[in-house]
Amino acid sequence: MRATPSATERPLNFSSPYLRAALVRDAVDYTVEGRTIVVNPGVKPVTIAEEPRKTIPPLSSTVLADTRIEQADALILLRSAGEGADVAGIVDQPGWSHLADTSDHGDFPRETPLYRSSQDDINTVLFDPSYVLGESETEGYLREFNVRANLWFSPAGTDCFIHNKHDFIEVHTQVHGLGRMQRFRNQDQASLYQDVLMSPGYTTPDPFCATGPQCTYHYPMHQYRADTDCIWLAIEYHPVPRALRTLPTTPPAARPSTLLETRS
Repeated sequence: MRATPSATERPLNFSSPYLRAALVRDAVDYTVEGRTIVVNPGVKPVTIAEEPRKTIPPLSSTVLADTRIEQADALILLRSAGEGADVAGIVDQPGWSHLADTSDHGDFPRETPLYRSSQDDINTVLFDPSYVLGESETEGYLREFNVRANLWFSPAGTDCFIHNKHDFIEVHTQVHGLGRMQRFRNQDQASLYQDVLMSPGYTTPDPFCATGPQCTYHYPMHQYRADTDCIWLAIEYHPVPRALRTLPTTPPAARPSTLLETRS
C-alpha cells in the first residue's frame, strides 16, 4: 500500500500486528502493493486500472494484488496474517472486548465468544436508502449517514446469536477464515432459510434490512456464524439525527449514475 501525492492515508484505530487496516482518502492513481482486501465503503464506484476497466461497486470489496486504483474518495485496506496464523490473540489488542462487556450489550450471553474491536469513523455520505436497498428503481431523496467501521472475532464453530435489532444499515466483509451470514424465520436455528458463505475479501452485496418509518430499518432474524476462527469487518451507516441534511436528487439523466455521494 503506497500513498500517492494526492492521497491521505492513516491507520484505522483497530489496526494491529494481526491485521493491518488503513483508511485512504482522495486517492488518484493509487498503488496497491501486495495482496490486499480493498473495501469501497460507500461512495462512487472505484475503477481498477486494468483492461477491461472494471469497478469495485459501492458497499462492496475485492482482493487486489500489485495494481492501481484510478480514483477513489475513500478506501479501506486490510491485510491479515496468513490463513495458517493463530489470530485469536487479536482480542487481547487495545480496544477489543467481549460483547457482553460493552455498555450497550450488557445482556449479551457471555458463553458466546464474540469479540468486538474499537470503532472508527470513516466518512459521511449522502444516499437514498430505499434506492440502495433495492426498494425503488429511481433515486428519491438523499439522506446523510455517518459511516463507521469495526472488526469482529469469533473462534471456529461459533453461532454469534440470532437477532434483528439495528438502528443503522450494515454490511460485512470477511477478512480471515471462513464464515457465513445467515437469515432465519425466527430466533430458532431450525428456522434457517438463507446461508451466505463468506471467504476473505467477500462482502455481502445486499444489506439484509428494509426501510422503516422515519429513517429506521427493519431486519430479519440473522446472525454471523464462524466455521473457522474468523475476523470480519462491519461497516455501519448511521442516519444523522433529524435528517440534518436531506436533499432531493438531480434527475438521473442529468448526472452520472451512482448509488452514493460523498458529502461536500
